[in-house]
Amino acid sequence: MPTLHTPRSLVLRRSAVALAISLGFAGAAQAQSAEGSLFGQAKAGATVSIVNLDTGLQRQATVEAGGSFTFSKLPPGRYRVTSGGVTREVVVAIGSGTEVKLTVQEIERIEISGRAARSSIDVTSVESNTVFTAEQMRTIPVARNVDAVALLAPGAVKGDPGLGSGGLASFGGASVGENGYYINGFDVTNIRNFLSYANLPFDAVEQQQIKNGGYGAEYGRSLGGVVSVLTKRGGNEWKAGAAVYYAPDSFRTRDHNVADLDPEHPNSYTVFRNAWRKTDLSYTVYGGGPIIKDKLFVFALAEGRHDTEDRFRESTSTYQLENKPKGLLKLDWAITDNHSLEYTGITNKKKTTLTDYANAASYSTTHDGAGANSVQTEGADVNILKYTGSLTQDLTVSAMVGRVRNQQLTTTGARLAGQDCPVVLDTDTSEIGCWAKPFPGQPIRDPKAPPKDTDVRKAMRFDVEYVLGKHTLRGGYDAQTFDSVAGGGSDYSGGYYWRYFISASGTVNGVPNVVAPGGQYVRRRESTQTSGSYRVENTAVYLEDSWQMNRNWMLYGGLRSESFNNKNGDGISFVKKDNLLAPRLGFAWNVNGDSSLKVYGNLGRYYIPVASNTNIRATRGELFEQRFYTFTGRDPRTQAPLGLSAQDIGVPQIINDGKLPDPATVADTNLKPMNQDEFILGFQKALSREYTIGAKVIRRKINDGMDDFCGGYAQKNWALDNGYTDFDAGTLAPCMLLNPGRDVHLKMDLHSDGNLTAVTIPAKYFALAKYERTYNALELSLDKPFDGRWGFNATYTWSKSRGTAEGYVQSTLQQEDAGLTQDFDFGSFTDGSKGYLPNDRRHVLKAYGTFRVADDWRVGANLIVSSGRPISCIGFVPETVPDFVGPDGATGSGDYTSASSYYCVNPKTGKSELVPRGTRGRTPWTGQLDAQLAWTPKLGNGRLTLQVDIFNVLNSQRVTRVNEVADYSRATTSAIEGKVNPNYLSPTDFQEGRSFLFTGRYEF
Repeated sequence: MPTLHTPRSLVLRRSAVALAISLGFAGAAQAQSAEGSLFGQAKAGATVSIVNLDTGLQRQATVEAGGSFTFSKLPPGRYRVTSGGVTREVVVAIGSGTEVKLTVQEIERIEISGRAARSSIDVTSVESNTVFTAEQMRTIPVARNVDAVALLAPGAVKGDPGLGSGGLASFGGASVGENGYYINGFDVTNIRNFLSYANLPFDAVEQQQIKNGGYGAEYGRSLGGVVSVLTKRGGNEWKAGAAVYYAPDSFRTRDHNVADLDPEHPNSYTVFRNAWRKTDLSYTVYGGGPIIKDKLFVFALAEGRHDTEDRFRESTSTYQLENKPKGLLKLDWAITDNHSLEYTGITNKKKTTLTDYANAASYSTTHDGAGANSVQTEGADVNILKYTGSLTQDLTVSAMVGRVRNQQLTTTGARLAGQDCPVVLDTDTSEIGCWAKPFPGQPIRDPKAPPKDTDVRKAMRFDVEYVLGKHTLRGGYDAQTFDSVAGGGSDYSGGYYWRYFISASGTVNGVPNVVAPGGQYVRRRESTQTSGSYRVENTAVYLEDSWQMNRNWMLYGGLRSESFNNKNGDGISFVKKDNLLAPRLGFAWNVNGDSSLKVYGNLGRYYIPVASNTNIRATRGELFEQRFYTFTGRDPRTQAPLGLSAQDIGVPQIINDGKLPDPATVADTNLKPMNQDEFILGFQKALSREYTIGAKVIRRKINDGMDDFCGGYAQKNWALDNGYTDFDAGTLAPCMLLNPGRDVHLKMDLHSDGNLTAVTIPAKYFALAKYERTYNALELSLDKPFDGRWGFNATYTWSKSRGTAEGYVQSTLQQEDAGLTQDFDFGSFTDGSKGYLPNDRRHVLKAYGTFRVADDWRVGANLIVSSGRPISCIGFVPETVPDFVGPDGATGSGDYTSASSYYCVNPKTGKSELVPRGTRGRTPWTGQLDAQLAWTPKLGNGRLTLQVDIFNVLNSQRVTRVNEVADYSRATTSAIEGKVNPNYLSPTDFQEGRSFLFTGRYEF
């Protein structure tokens, strides 16, 4: 859009040196996420006037006796500040304070090529904060999404590609499932598993803020970072634009294939992506302006897409097309200069058409035969209404209500046609039967459940700010309900998962001589769940004081009280915690009194809610069992077994029996939601008008972790030791929530008479490692503000992330069940679990910048270099572990059908050995250099942009993840006991190769 001033012509004062623009802004912030503030110095008793240069908003304030003034809760944007004949023009950034000095006259001109300036050192707050404007994001070669921009912040590393969208950021050692996301100050985090959020078209983003630590009492429900975006809005001048973005497959380097090293799978691949093709095409139109000048403004944006992808597998392939439009509508009503109302509406639904093919040859690189069409839909609609009122010069209030309605992935069409086809695998693990042709059928959904799984967040908040002398007092209340609908049914099409095995000795499921040596048998796996609607209620109240003691010192104190309430499908609470206190303390020392050197520190406690996925998984009925049979034949269509033996063989492996657990038994009655303490100490120093350096040390430590435990041996042994010989472990919930490593408070049916008794079981009975996670880091930064010619930002982070659990999700096993990983299901799973965690990247260097070659030409670069992640050895627990068999003679850790422990087979001895987490080396270092070239000539009444972004210029395709499962299988398979997985340490993921993004944009 048109800039406020022509290039090389904006006049600024020497006192505004600290306001010079930088590409990334590492400072501190006190304002609410969708707002900013102005503060500064002027003549005592004078009047300071501000006017928003886009909307005409005007406010006035009287300078205090000490010469200071503050304007809070301002819409971010460009402002003119005037007092005593001195005028400044500044930019207010999202969630940040901008300093303005009105005590000296204009004495210097600084050329900034049409960009207004803002502070790089905010001495009024203690938060760790990075802000990018839309213009800055355009000049950095970075992918066009919120996650990619968040990764530019110090201390952020890219999470595991198998979790969520694959591009989520991990902040400060936390898992990717512990962040908070906001749009215009409204929380849009999807807390079903914390791995998604309500998004918006990227061209609708005006500013993006990343809080990666030390945030104030206003914020909670996050242990990682907070990502907040501000949408564009209309002003007093009509502006519009259109853009096209094209990333062709012909300019993309092909991904890798990885051969399967298992002799039982000759001529196969564990990774087959070299033939995949992907082309992205999107186009946007947008515009905004005054409906009524100075009063009512509108901004609207529509985005169309035509993204295609061809995926090829061993015997099938799929063509994907995503083409559903997305959009945003923003309305702003300035009722008066002191009262405003704003509405934000977003639709970000995604529709993907899938055409599945059965390939004539293995690993075909073309689509063969006639395809079958299916449609997948998902995404959210967002509606937000907000009021802001400046009741007096010192008193400001705001109120907000909103709703996010998100639809989980829903499939219709041909993929449902095979729902009568059970899952069938042959002895060589190949997929057979109608389930595998042309594409596996979808699981059978409970016919009584709603047709779609949804998550609906309804929330409101109220904030008030009052300036009392040198104290800025802020407080507020927010409440949200989060309702998740989860349809039950079977996990498998056809209701069952059949797998054929060969018994070398004739033994089946521990029973000898069932079949002849070398004979076949079959395993039937059944997994079903009940349906329901599950509610989470989260409320919080906070109070904080920013005390500007004098010109040099600001002290901050805050207290947040969190309350969490998680309910089962019948509306009965099973986790309910009130008034969890989270204090925050901090200081900011303006050492020289001129914002050129800031020393700051903070200490705080942070809580995260229990995910609604926990409500679903912990309180619904779940059946998971495996039974073994002999058979006489196979169905010619489905390949399911015929002529099953009248009785299943051996003891059935029943992990969950399908009964609805009593809500009073599914969680420690004294459960402490997951919380963390954080300490930060740092400084920022302006070396000159052009350079700022910074450094800070960070310490984060989990106090109470939360996960589920699924063994009944602890309760059984405690009951026997205390004389309760009638206790039946079968009366327990299949799994329960607890704080690993702490005593457990539980209700149990001690006499098997249906009456529950509250008991306390010492932690030693569970034999679980204590839930631990610590993060220690040193961050260094160098910033060179953009001066009209070039700008640059660089950070280096040294860190260690160590503990017994990664967090809400588990990268090694690709588990997305927030707070319900396998980590603490049994005590033996925690043996050897303490070590360096998956998000531990010891060294991370980031640098990005832009250089204006000529008036109409610019280049940009972005570099991220990171050391590798630790590698573990994952396998099955040996029979020697105490919890191998449960109290019922089954359902112990030995029944888990997937490798879940740090015991793995030693290839030399053939025996399982404990290999501590993260001790099998690390993945290689990775480095990626991105570049940008843009031509931006004036054309008619607007400006044209023709731009190319080259991602991964050097085409580095290092390994980013390997197969960490070392054991081949359980002894119930055809494998020889003690056999090592031949694909252990084989690559599973790589850096994306070189690709190009071409942009054409015209704005007027």
